[in-house]
Amino acid sequence: MITEEQVLNALKSVNEPHLKKNLVDLDAIEELKIKENMVSLKLTIAQPGSGEQMALQQQVVNAIKGAGAESVGLRFEKMSDEELKKHGGQATEEKKSLLEKTDQTTFIAVTSGKGGVGKSTVSVNLATALSRKGKKVGIIDADIYGFSVPDMMGIQESLKVSGQRIYPVKRFGVQVISMGFFVHDNSPIIWRGPMLGKMLNNFFSEVEWDDLDYLILDLPPGTGDVALDVHDMLPTSKEIVVTTPHPTAAFVAARAGAMAIRTEHEILGVVENMAYFENKISGEKEYIFGKGGGHKLAQDLNSEVLAQIPLGQPEIDEDNFAPSIYDENHPIGRIYLELADKVIGKTE
Repeated sequence: MITEEQVLNALKSVNEPHLKKNLVDLDAIEELKIKENMVSLKLTIAQPGSGEQMALQQQVVNAIKGAGAESVGLRFEKMSDEELKKHGGQATEEKKSLLEKTDQTTFIAVTSGKGGVGKSTVSVNLATALSRKGKKVGIIDADIYGFSVPDMMGIQESLKVSGQRIYPVKRFGVQVISMGFFVHDNSPIIWRGPMLGKMLNNFFSEVEWDDLDYLILDLPPGTGDVALDVHDMLPTSKEIVVTTPHPTAAFVAARAGAMAIRTEHEILGVVENMAYFENKISGEKEYIFGKGGGHKLAQDLNSEVLAQIPLGQPEIDEDNFAPSIYDENHPIGRIYLELADKVIGKTE
């Protein structure tokens, strides 16, 4: 089992990014507990809740796991002004949050009542289609527990973190930010509601976004903490509700739509995913999951069906790998371009 001495030795290799000194020399370790090879730490740093913290936490986890720990739990607190001054720290320049630029960016939350309806697939392909239409687009993978956007878009590179700012990864012309960039080895995220909201706020305030025409938010399914935070942070956001044709999926999706209505978000419309399967030989459409769910949901929400996306799979290009992005000349890719045209028509 890892010892306290081994943990401290590991932390000597990790520098606090703002003060450029290792965590041990800074006396930044406020609390250290070890139980059954699981390490729990509370650290004081100069700028908690920043891009620096997100980069630092991965360095700490890697260092301690490299010393033999099975798992690492971290909490961060702000270093006192006295300690900060003692170690040569100083105030940093405030950057403008994307939330303060709402006059030029249209926020579109893509939501669903339940998982498994292809909400993330719709999100990444809509973002890509808007980019292909010449728009400046970003996407936030706001499904903190079930992040999948980097994998779906075939992103291999890591984020660049400089000072307190995070620079999103760009793919297919879309700027991408995801919790997946901060988690290695597909580790689970074990956070409670307030921490989720703080991380989501960081995605708006600590990321160096270019000027955006559209920001797509791939929300977690349902009406939980993250969805509530989005409704609070973005009172002018618009929403697209994703469902399948199955009546149960549409019934559950109506809850997400009802939340949007109650918080005065504008529902752009409904996307019915997995609407049918088209036989390549006969051209006949087979309605595997039934019919009518999307139209019934749109009726309940006093909205419209923006697109019916059939079951399909993008053609895999090994040289430009992206397992969930349809080529613009693929039949389903063309449907997403039509969806992008409708979204542009409703928002400009």
